Amino acid sequence: MARDVNLLISSEGLQALAEMSLTIKDQSRLDQLLAQNAEGELSAECLAELDSLLRKIDELNLVKASAALRLGGESKGG
Repeated sequence: MARDVNLLISSEGLQALAEMSLTIKDQSRLDQLLAQNAEGELSAECLAELDSLLRKIDELNLVKASAALRLGGESKGG
């Protein structure tokens, strides 16, 4: 995982980070790959692409959780 970066981000910026999601293109491709995987139809290349998208989601969720945590701390005066 990339190193944590400590940036000064406004509450609005943190809120935007907390609400991030995959692009429509990535979400569509993920849905397609998951459906093919459920049918056992994924090539090794497509399986690697699926793994990459799932790692991207994990990273995105970590960013979102961190932003949400910081937002919660700000509302408590932290």
